[in-house]
Amino acid sequence: MKNKVYFLADIHLGSGSHVDSIGTERKLCRWLDSVKDNAAAIFLMGDVFDYWYEYRHAVPKGFTRLLGKLAEMTDGGMEIHFFAGNHDLWLTDYLSVECGLILHLEPFVTEIAGKRFFLAHGDGLGDDSRSFHFLRRVFHSRWLRKCFSAVHPRWTIPLAHRWSDSSRARGGVTPYLGEEREHLIRFAKAMLKESPDIDYFVFGHRHVLLDLPVARKSRVIMLGDWITLFSYAEFDGVNLRLKQLNIENGA
Repeated sequence: MKNKVYFLADIHLGSGSHVDSIGTERKLCRWLDSVKDNAAAIFLMGDVFDYWYEYRHAVPKGFTRLLGKLAEMTDGGMEIHFFAGNHDLWLTDYLSVECGLILHLEPFVTEIAGKRFFLAHGDGLGDDSRSFHFLRRVFHSRWLRKCFSAVHPRWTIPLAHRWSDSSRARGGVTPYLGEEREHLIRFAKAMLKESPDIDYFVFGHRHVLLDLPVARKSRVIMLGDWITLFSYAEFDGVNLRLKQLNIENGA
């Protein structure tokens, strides 16, 4: 019976942070196979790829196992949502046309089994730093994207990976900062003043595994990642639980 909904984020396929990125891709495909018989929907909540850019006639090489698996599942009627993260935000229609995914470029509010969900990758929400918003404007600029597209992929793709790897090497993943300092928690609390009916805020981006009550019936869920945690959330229509793969058994 297809009565469960799954959420996962921050797989970063292609990243140098993986000991074996193709091995992680295989692991993800095995996990998708393991849930497809009971999944009503799957939400991929951003940064599935460490870098993704769609030219008019080309996309980055690789990821054939995952893209083929996603296409197979949507061809079979599975509802799979794909959220743009800050590493794979340059989407057009390739993943929707070729793989049948439902694309989200902005936060998405939806009702599942009578529960109200606020879903977003999470980058920028609640963060008012000038440097971050400057970079966000740069990366979302249509004019700069057009300029970037004019450069051959042999130059842009290695550049993008070096940028990503050097940024991660400089700062790494920031540990959990506490309820009062986490931008996404502050954002959720502010959002509840306008929309108190939200039951779950589900975010990626932070690479932190968290299930935190922020109001009488509202919780903030941070999904962890697939670099060290191999985590996801499962909603069975009543409860939402964070889970991790059994890495030792290769599950």
